[in-house]
Amino acid sequence: MGSEDGTVYSLDAHTGCTYWSYKAETTVKTAVSVDSAGHAVFFGDTNGNVYALLAENGSLLWRSHVEPHPAARLTGSPVLVGDRLYVPVSSGEEGAAMDPKYPCCSFRGSVVALDAQSGRIIWKAYTIPQGASLTGRHNSAGTKLWGPSGAAVWSSPTVDLKAQAIYVATGNGYSEPDSKYSDAVLAFDLKSGKMLWSKQFTSKDRWNIACVAPDRANCPQSPGNDFDFGSPPILRSLPDGRRLLIAAQKSGIVHALDPDHHGAVVWEVRISHGGPLGGIQWGGGADNSVVYFPRSDWDDSGPDAGGGLYALKIATGEKVWYAPPPKPSCAATPGCSAAQMAPVTVIPEVVFSGSLDGHLRAYDTNNGTVVWDFDALHDFSTVNGAKAHGGSMNQSGPAIVDGMLFVNAGYTNAIDGNVLLAFSVDGK
Repeated sequence: MGSEDGTVYSLDAHTGCTYWSYKAETTVKTAVSVDSAGHAVFFGDTNGNVYALLAENGSLLWRSHVEPHPAARLTGSPVLVGDRLYVPVSSGEEGAAMDPKYPCCSFRGSVVALDAQSGRIIWKAYTIPQGASLTGRHNSAGTKLWGPSGAAVWSSPTVDLKAQAIYVATGNGYSEPDSKYSDAVLAFDLKSGKMLWSKQFTSKDRWNIACVAPDRANCPQSPGNDFDFGSPPILRSLPDGRRLLIAAQKSGIVHALDPDHHGAVVWEVRISHGGPLGGIQWGGGADNSVVYFPRSDWDDSGPDAGGGLYALKIATGEKVWYAPPPKPSCAATPGCSAAQMAPVTVIPEVVFSGSLDGHLRAYDTNNGTVVWDFDALHDFSTVNGAKAHGGSMNQSGPAIVDGMLFVNAGYTNAIDGNVLLAFSVDGK
């Protein structure tokens, strides 16, 4: 697992004891991918670096800097397929735009295919094919403006071996002019990186942090609502042989596309009102017939805002059930919220969903009733002796293997915490 200070840890799954640790250049937000032989592990940092370490002892095999833009970062986890590692590239340029002297904006998202043995770049596909250029306009501070920009890839790519394609969902645009590839689902050829098709869902969604800052100099004219995609598309096959690609947006709308007909829309369902921190933030999960999405809809009106879990039929989008959020018991704690931003994890009969209120809940997939509920907002005695306290569950969901569940509790800009928790079935 990675951490805020850039340290990646290899732990004994049953005891939590440390085998080794490795210090990356900066924060590691991605999950750690492991090859099928257990030989190498792969992850990215928020400076745009991808690392491969020897799984046995944490020694560096290679490091590859996949994007030269100074605002580039990796938030979505790299995906290993055979001897290639597919890396999504996102950005912090939305925040840099707060400075009226910053020439907003020139970053564009991408997917990079690396050779897993060497870290060599095999191909790189930008989400906005044409690069940003000077627009001829200046902001109110006299700074030159650039565009088009944005369409970051915040989440992991989805690989389709049948079609030999890779799908990504993109973020909003940062500046003018508009791009038809922002707030969209894109398909690239798995071998060459050629764009196969694209489907945009919110046009003219140009937005950056300057739009909510005291100095709005870099905020685009007629800004959008920041309705980008932060979660990866889910690929599923139906009993009749049809396939659907399901993408959930911060607008609060879930879209089902036909990946075999250039992303034609099959159904769409709204499950929330959406917003910059609303809708579906980091991802859902699915079994054979139902897809599950947590509802964020966080706002600053109070801890009761947002939250809840939806179950939808994959074939039609019809609602199977909705589990409303419990009233937060941490209302007096800064950052407390009922919003469920974290991605869910699905196993047979159970779907797990974490919340900003520090709770991890297990729901019955048949009807949405809560099977068990764990409150992480307290102190813990840790196996390494460090002082620890649980906090919000946000960007990452539980990992489950061999009858054990692992989840971290604590997130910046919500309720801080610093624990990795391990659960087993009945303590065994």
